[in-house]
Amino acid sequence: MSNVERGIAALIAAVIVVGMVGCEPGAAPKAPKEGAAPIKIGAIFAVTGGAAFLGVPEKNTAQMLQEKINAAGGINGTPIEILIRDSAGDNEKAVSLAKQLIEEDKVVAIIGPTRSGPSMAIKGICEEAKTPNLSCAAAEAIVYDEKNDVVPRYVFKTPQKDSFVAQLIFKTMKDMGIAKIGVLAEAGGFGDGGKAQLAKYAPEYGIEIAASESFDPKQADLTPVVTKVQAAGVQAVVNWSIVPAQSQIPKIMKQMQFNVPIFHSHGFGNIKYVEGAGQAAEGIIFPCGRLLIAESLAGDHPQKAVLATYKKDYEAKFPGEEVSTFGGHAYDAIMILVEAIKKVGPDREKIRDAIETMRFVGTGGVFQFTARDHNGLGIDSLEVLTVKDGKFAQYVK
Repeated sequence: MSNVERGIAALIAAVIVVGMVGCEPGAAPKAPKEGAAPIKIGAIFAVTGGAAFLGVPEKNTAQMLQEKINAAGGINGTPIEILIRDSAGDNEKAVSLAKQLIEEDKVVAIIGPTRSGPSMAIKGICEEAKTPNLSCAAAEAIVYDEKNDVVPRYVFKTPQKDSFVAQLIFKTMKDMGIAKIGVLAEAGGFGDGGKAQLAKYAPEYGIEIAASESFDPKQADLTPVVTKVQAAGVQAVVNWSIVPAQSQIPKIMKQMQFNVPIFHSHGFGNIKYVEGAGQAAEGIIFPCGRLLIAESLAGDHPQKAVLATYKKDYEAKFPGEEVSTFGGHAYDAIMILVEAIKKVGPDREKIRDAIETMRFVGTGGVFQFTARDHNGLGIDSLEVLTVKDGKFAQYVK
């Protein structure tokens, strides 16, 4: 890293909120304009339901940032109001909430949804209403229609791309001498997208997918699908989901003495999944952002200051709650939007334009959005992690 880049990283730490809301470093915060109508931002999170481990940290983060930004003077002196709505991870509910936020609440943008299915469901609504949407979901199809080679105009997302995660899983497998695997994926936007990326890249890495099973996220007993994968004689299993199956499948495999390496997607980035699986989580391997290993990063890493500040603020605000990558996705989405509004004001079209050319150092990585890339993260935004002694750690061969 150059001295200039180190300087930029240090500056980001100093202005992480104050700079975002329109004050010069070292200056006293601007008081919000008296009687000023707040800038309304919509947020659709799965606060309840099977994806609550994702949605609750997102909701908490949004509430924390609203409080912190407004305490520092709002955006250029105008307070913000984040209207948080609970989709419970349901597609139809997300659609209804998106329409309400756009048509009745007149929000300048929508943060979320939490899950890929609801994100895909509201994509067309945001496009038609010309309302910026910063999704907190992972499926690559949210920001790129591969079949038609189309990038949506108003939709962006903050989690890393599924394709990068699949490639890192396979690279790690190849290094381990694994060539024959089984895939277990939840039915729906995230699981279907993950299965497609795994199938696409497996041949490139010399990996045979000998068994590929989808399951209903609400399915009570996943033993039958795990049994099918075991019968295929695989050397490893990929569990691609964001529902409680992330904890259930490792436990089932341990009970069945199905002793092969288990890989997860970046959807595993909440310590509660580890706690739910107990000893069965030990040794799980998964690519993820660096928030979970923030303490181990070098002091001059470009993300170090942002990660350390967010982690410290979140865990102080919510005692007993460890920071998760999902809260980080909401942090990035909100702060990207705040930076855009700071530059161009609360105009939907101008906000869209500002995001599309933005460089932003966030919890997920160093974002560089373009007209062809509405995710803005490279494969280098991911690290391969594992579970060691019940905690997240960097994976070492």
